[in-house]
Amino acid sequence: MFVARFPLIPARVLGAVMFALAALPAAAQPSVVRMSAPVPDAADQTPAFTAWLEGFKAEAKAKGIGQGTLDAAFANVDLNPRVIELNENQPEFSRAIWDYMDSAVSSDRVSKGRTMMRKYRKSLGRAERKHGVPASVITAIWSLESNFGQNLGGFNVIEALSTLAFEGRRASFGREQLLAALKIIENGDISAGRMIGSWAGAMGQTQFIPTVFLQYAEDGNGDGKRNLWDTRADVFVSTANYLEQKGWVENAPCFDEVRLPENFDYAQADIGTEKSVSDWSNAGVTLWDGRSLKRRSDQDSGALAAVLLPAGHRGPAFIAYPNFKVVLAYNNAISYALAICQLSNRFNGGGSFRTAWPREEMPILSRIDRVELQTLLSQRRYDVGEADGVIGRRTREAIRVYQRTAGMKPDGFATLALLQSLRKSPAPN
Repeated sequence: MFVARFPLIPARVLGAVMFALAALPAAAQPSVVRMSAPVPDAADQTPAFTAWLEGFKAEAKAKGIGQGTLDAAFANVDLNPRVIELNENQPEFSRAIWDYMDSAVSSDRVSKGRTMMRKYRKSLGRAERKHGVPASVITAIWSLESNFGQNLGGFNVIEALSTLAFEGRRASFGREQLLAALKIIENGDISAGRMIGSWAGAMGQTQFIPTVFLQYAEDGNGDGKRNLWDTRADVFVSTANYLEQKGWVENAPCFDEVRLPENFDYAQADIGTEKSVSDWSNAGVTLWDGRSLKRRSDQDSGALAAVLLPAGHRGPAFIAYPNFKVVLAYNNAISYALAICQLSNRFNGGGSFRTAWPREEMPILSRIDRVELQTLLSQRRYDVGEADGVIGRRTREAIRVYQRTAGMKPDGFATLALLQSLRKSPAPN
């Protein structure tokens, strides 16, 4: 069964931590300890929920949803206390990127992915030809989102979204998605009884939320329905359509492992800092084997790209091309995009990363420690914004500034050694 995930929801809705952690694929989900939060007794709220539901049904009917759809969709729908719990509690622990990648790009997954590409080569090939997205990328997303269609989630989507829409911090999101889910049923793409998914409303074998389904799902086998639960042709072409519409560049790579020059400015290694491939090359960044980035004939040297150090300066370095950013539109987590792109490479016969992960390094995994890190930086007048436990761009930049003053390599990587250094560093009066 899925842990709740938000694969296609904008990060502004979710917050970076919830997005990055909750959106991890079920097969590679990190162990999570959740902060306890009081969960209201669903029985106490039932009368209010029932009244709200009747009001919402009237609104949906006024917007074109038929009575038959409403009757089928809301039959036996109750306030779901588990959805309330998952909605209110936030992840307390994350996972080191190398542990995540070990699971997401395991030898078993690579082997199965190659088998699936052979088995469904016709459907995958049609999706690739139509939208220009490689079959290997489609298969990688299919793999991480539902373990090749085996894990679709265990929640009644209408009930889950009704619960989210009733109250809480995602009420507006829940309301919008609930109406979209009803439109999907009204259109005849899936019956109400078959609409199962995650607690957050992500559905089907590549986990589209309802509004994304309405905009990007396609009929891949010509039966007049867009069935992302049972019809793989629909799954593949819809996933490819989404990526194409988000800007996928046909016949171009996703990323490369690179070498950085000795004098590299680590402040430039961030997903938000983009330069042309030619500029990175002129700055001394090369492919891992020393060849020039300009030798990449399948990548426009004028395209904007970012250099990434997801495990700090001691780990592998990557250059992320425009297609990497497209995968981030699917799930705004560097680890996820890296896993998808590397799975695609491995499915096509590529090898492992050439630079080893710094497994002896101790990244900050606890939210409590992340908040402490931000608080200590703030006390020393480094601008981190709110101390919310989210290691975003402002916090990474503050880390870099502190690292420079402390004689460290300013890679912005949040480690326990960094936290311990801050603890020992006196705060100004």
